[in-house]
Amino acid sequence: MTEEQKHNCENCPMRAKAEAKPKSLIGRFWKWHTNWCPGWKAYQESLKQAEG
Repeated sequence: MTEEQKHNCENCPMRAKAEAKPKSLIGRFWKWHTNWCPGWKAYQESLKQAEG
């Protein structure tokens, strides 16, 4: 991933609402969304690479 391509998942307003209330409709939608979202998967991979 280039320097220009960054994931907005860290600052996503929907993610913040979902984490604040995980059992809400938005929280359940977020959980479902993360199962197939290619951007979320790439974001998670970038976090793993940054750690090690």
